[in-house]
Amino acid sequence: MPLSEHEQRLFEQIERSLAEDPKFASAVRASDPRFHARRRLLVAAGVIIAGLALLVYGAVIATPPLAVAGFVVMLASAAFAVQSHRRAQSPDLHVVGGTTSRRRSRGRSGRRSGFLDRMEDRWRQRPEGHR
Repeated sequence: MPLSEHEQRLFEQIERSLAEDPKFASAVRASDPRFHARRRLLVAAGVIIAGLALLVYGAVIATPPLAVAGFVVMLASAAFAVQSHRRAQSPDLHVVGGTTSRRRSRGRSGRRSGFLDRMEDRWRQRPEGHR
């Protein structure tokens, strides 16, 4: 059930008053999931670089298990980074005192479209003369 205009204005007024409280805002920012997701992205980037170094080192000294381990480390940390990035892009996460961005919903059920859905849409929108 959507909020009425009056309720929406009251909600925005409460949100602004809470955002103006520096102690409250800093406490909420410290527990902001997007902050932790960014930190996880930076850690994953560092581990990807370490995995690349391990891969190169294993290739230089001709030790295939070491090179494979480096590749696995890179792959796992890249998957971790993608998961953290998706979690950070979640539309229900907001920063106190920041601006909220409403992303337009895509897809059939309001979720973000998957790769196959996007390809299917492109197929439907292709020019008809190119068959």
